[in-house]
Amino acid sequence: MRFEAFENKSAELWRQIPSEYRAGVDGVRVEREAMAHPRLPDVYTLGECLTESYPSDFGGPDTTRSMVVLYYGSFWRLSRLDEEFDWEAELWETLTHELQHHLESLASDDALEDVDYAADENYKRLEGESFDPFFFRAGEPLGGGWYRVEGVHFLEQQGVASELEFEWAGEKYRVAVPASDADVRFLEVGATESLPEDLVLVVTRVPGVLGVLRSLFGRTRPTVEEYQVSAAREADG
Repeated sequence: MRFEAFENKSAELWRQIPSEYRAGVDGVRVEREAMAHPRLPDVYTLGECLTESYPSDFGGPDTTRSMVVLYYGSFWRLSRLDEEFDWEAELWETLTHELQHHLESLASDDALEDVDYAADENYKRLEGESFDPFFFRAGEPLGGGWYRVEGVHFLEQQGVASELEFEWAGEKYRVAVPASDADVRFLEVGATESLPEDLVLVVTRVPGVLGVLRSLFGRTRPTVEEYQVSAAREADG
């Protein structure tokens, strides 16, 4: 998609968002350059929500103003890396994502920043870089120890011994847990006809009082190991 077409499509999609959700946003600005991640290769910022608050006795759209900025160059770079890159779908997702930043600024809600942090740390994990082993807790909580980070489902279990049981789509599964003294074990579950491709079991040790104190004061870092495992579906009855 050429720059002019990108600009026009951005304006068209922006107008499709109900005006009440766009309150306090002064518009969409399209920049030609790419915004590359400072450390991670092939990771680009597609858009930003630039927000400023003005002194007032009350909050709201009149005191919090934003501008959504889109980086055409970032879209173009990613389209070169992915033959199936959907310009319009990615543009819509970026617009609504950045608009959510604005809405959460009105509510002083940092939940979306937590989600962005979790996604960044999960990318580091996949690239073999050092990462926060508890990043998934900043993702979307689903209950029962489940979290979701950009489509990847994480299930945290503490104090598990040799086996771990979990339920997915109404079916029960069992996984053999590799023996280890690591504080955190990431078990990538192989996809099957009934299990998704992006499912990770996170086995965390229950720390003693001394371990908690050391963690709080930063004297030790949790040890982490990663494994590929298979899950067996339990027979009915």
